[in-house]
Amino acid sequence: MIRVLLADDHSIVRDGLRRLIDGAGDMAVVAEAADGREAIRKADETRPDVVVVDISMPGMDGLEVVERIHGALPKTAILVLTMHEEEQYVVRAFGAGAGGYITKRAAADQLIRAIRRVHGGGRYLSDEAAEALARRMGKGPSDRTALDALSTREIQVLRALALGRSNREIAEGYAISPKTVDTYRFRLLKKLGLRNNAELTRFAIQNRIVEP
Repeated sequence: MIRVLLADDHSIVRDGLRRLIDGAGDMAVVAEAADGREAIRKADETRPDVVVVDISMPGMDGLEVVERIHGALPKTAILVLTMHEEEQYVVRAFGAGAGGYITKRAAADQLIRAIRRVHGGGRYLSDEAAEALARRMGKGPSDRTALDALSTREIQVLRALALGRSNREIAEGYAISPKTVDTYRFRLLKKLGLRNNAELTRFAIQNRIVEP
């Protein structure tokens, strides 16, 4: 039996997902969470096989939730279920540790297939997410955005800075030194042509790295 944790801030969505998952026969919902911090706590308490998580929840940036659960429970598969179809969300979700990405427009049977796939160690992309990635790969060099020049770690630090985290908090979260965080910050400013944290935050919001 595949043990599933549901994390979504809308109770009506969780209720529908629970009925769907519990009715599949080979999986069951063992816990639910309505925000990011609760999702992390419930994941630690229940140690589920799969976490199905929306990346737009109150309390904590959804991609940070993915990162933290993946870091604490590397054997737990994470499936992002969201309304966001933009390519940057897909790329960042996989960079944060997700094993699958499915949009809320997908058919119900796709969700069940996705849970089984990521539980088995595979990857899953809904049609909408696959199209978003295809558009990204089809861009010519002149069409690529400033985000394409950033490494996964640089984006992680950028997101943390935009969320108002201190150097010490970022360092503890990623097991690096505060001096290394400062080095990443300097690189970000240089690569993006920005001057300070306020401009980094504005850039992160404009590029949907964090929610406004």
